[in-house]
Amino acid sequence: MNVRNGLKCLALVLCLMVFCVTMAGAAEPAKYHIGIITGTVAQGEDEVRGAEAMIAEYGDVKDGGMIQHLTYPNNFAAEQETTISQIVSLATDPMMKAIVMNQAVPGATEGFRRVREMRPDILLLAGVAHEDPLVIGKVADFVMRNDFVSAGYRVIWAAKQLGADTFVHVSFPRHMSVETLTRRRMIFEQACEDLGVKWVFETAPDPLSDVGIVGAQQFLLENVPKWVDKYGKNASFYCTNDAHTEPLIRQVVEYGGTFVEASLPSPLLGFPGALGLDLSNEKGNFPAIMKKIEEVLESKNASGRLGTWSFSFPFCATTGLIQHAINVIEGESKMTDMQDALKAFGKYTPGAKWAGSYYVDGTTGVKLDNYMLLLQDTYVFGKGYIGSALLDVPEKYLKISSGLQK
Repeated sequence: MNVRNGLKCLALVLCLMVFCVTMAGAAEPAKYHIGIITGTVAQGEDEVRGAEAMIAEYGDVKDGGMIQHLTYPNNFAAEQETTISQIVSLATDPMMKAIVMNQAVPGATEGFRRVREMRPDILLLAGVAHEDPLVIGKVADFVMRNDFVSAGYRVIWAAKQLGADTFVHVSFPRHMSVETLTRRRMIFEQACEDLGVKWVFETAPDPLSDVGIVGAQQFLLENVPKWVDKYGKNASFYCTNDAHTEPLIRQVVEYGGTFVEASLPSPLLGFPGALGLDLSNEKGNFPAIMKKIEEVLESKNASGRLGTWSFSFPFCATTGLIQHAINVIEGESKMTDMQDALKAFGKYTPGAKWAGSYYVDGTTGVKLDNYMLLLQDTYVFGKGYIGSALLDVPEKYLKISSGLQK
């Protein structure tokens, strides 16, 4: 072999080596796509972080991956057509196999209906649906939200485990006109009666009223200490509004009482502000976030008195719905099988148990086999998981109606 031919062979070998290395390092292109629509960071940061976590695992469509993430408008109530357009736009991708929406704000039902007409092959999954369950349930393949029904029993049971003899429910008329919130309130009352806990309703200002968020929070700061004096340090406090949660936690830590969990449980709701925590280094790392909160509560002698879900529900709704869609597409799960859904949600919440039930309309008694109410075990700082997700909730609580529907 002469020098020229030897160089040609060497060049060929080098080219083959570069090609092999390149192919080995390249990710295999996705076989199908899944669209996820969430609010913006301004509307719901945890939902967006969930989408980012799934992109990190499965890749972004623009880079040959599986996940395409879009957002709906901040003012979604007034811009439903924009929301609908975002949903429909995903159906124009021939590789799209599923569309997930969390939260499924107004416009989701109509967007899903239009996709169904265009592409009946696309799976449609909705998290925390704002629209009537009996309406969106007809067009979506799968709908889920946190279990506001059995929570009416589980929260009272948990409060009693923490030594509560009184349960103080803090809300206002606008929230008590919402069917889901009032239905839970009615279950709270019945559970209190059955479990031997005194029921108390305290009215606080609506953050959307003239006093605004600042005024509503100031009211809690001023009145929680008075309520602790009135009802005792064995009282358990619960509020229906996110804006009320931070001042309530702050004053329970300072003055006494217990707090089982927020209306939409998350370690990021109320705790960082109430405890003055900077969680920028722990962003998205829920075990680290929980550890930091637990250490601060211990330093304030508040261990064993406050709880939450150890993984943010909005984050879990995004990751769980996407994973459930993947499992169904790949033939590993059935869409409406409860255990299959719980398996998908449990993948991203190590150590936390999940439970669920199918939605039953409180007035008509209609059960929706594609609408699940899911919940995570309550974690009490200083105690650990208390087993609320393992409770067998008596059926009578699941049948209690709000009385609002005609």
